[in-house]
Amino acid sequence: MRKNIAIVMGGYSSEYQISIKSGNVVYKYLDPDKFDCHRVLIRKDKWVCLDKEDREYPVNRHDFSVTVAGKTLHFDCVFNAIHGNPGEDGYLAAYFELLGIPQTSCNHYQAALTFNKRDLLSVLKPYGIKSATSYYLNSGDTYREEEIIARVGLPCFVKANKAGSSFGITKVYKKEEFADAIEKAFAEDDEVLIEAFLDGTEVSVGVINYKGKTTVLPITEIVSENDFFDFAAKYEGKAQEITPARLGVQQERRVTEVARKVYDLLKMKGFSRSEFIFVEDEPYMLEMNTTPGLTEESILPQQARAAGISLPQLFENAITEALK
Repeated sequence: MRKNIAIVMGGYSSEYQISIKSGNVVYKYLDPDKFDCHRVLIRKDKWVCLDKEDREYPVNRHDFSVTVAGKTLHFDCVFNAIHGNPGEDGYLAAYFELLGIPQTSCNHYQAALTFNKRDLLSVLKPYGIKSATSYYLNSGDTYREEEIIARVGLPCFVKANKAGSSFGITKVYKKEEFADAIEKAFAEDDEVLIEAFLDGTEVSVGVINYKGKTTVLPITEIVSENDFFDFAAKYEGKAQEITPARLGVQQERRVTEVARKVYDLLKMKGFSRSEFIFVEDEPYMLEMNTTPGLTEESILPQQARAAGISLPQLFENAITEALK
């Protein structure tokens, strides 16, 4: 009997449109002979299930069911394709855990932790996971540019602490640029992370639970045409994404080891994609994404293909593992 699958997409963040693309790709590639798939659009003003003609049917949030033509539909599993809030920060994971509905992403604690860059890197530091020197600001804090520069140097990156797709990030070269950069970051989140610039090769490492085993996918090297891997580089073709990455044997071994260690330390499940920058042969961790882009062009699907895993296989495995 086919399983009823809800593919949740949309969300409340600036990544809304990217999530819609990811959700529609999952919907396209999941095998209809094995799964009865339904797209569920989650927005601040409504939660609705879409039929093939995009007609909307309200979702009952008490039990995450949908009534169509007098029949109530309950879901066996949720495929999470929401980037940012509330799909990647733990809120939906906690909701589905309370309802007892399996879902394809990590559990709520891991989602909340990894979505908070500052907390994630702080938790991993005692385990020997290296990261850039950093400075923190919260909304309403006063700051002195001289104090920030003394801590992290110039250039540096000013980032929204809890945001994805490079929203709210600026590379700052001089003292006079801090005010605008910090304002831009606070437009996305009420916490800001300021990090020292690391000059080295940037790589993206996908780690998934594939057929019950922690699996590190072929590594992607990021070569941006812009000053860094910003939104345009990610989504407007302003970067080369080279899979497999052009790494030395020692570099590849080391970043694979670190990425697997982080996934297992955090008791992760589902998809993850972590970003690192090499300083000589040592990988420094920037962040971990637990609901990465899932379009045909996205990095993790590229890596899966390089590993011989097709999109139907990748998406079906996520459901199979969640249902376990």
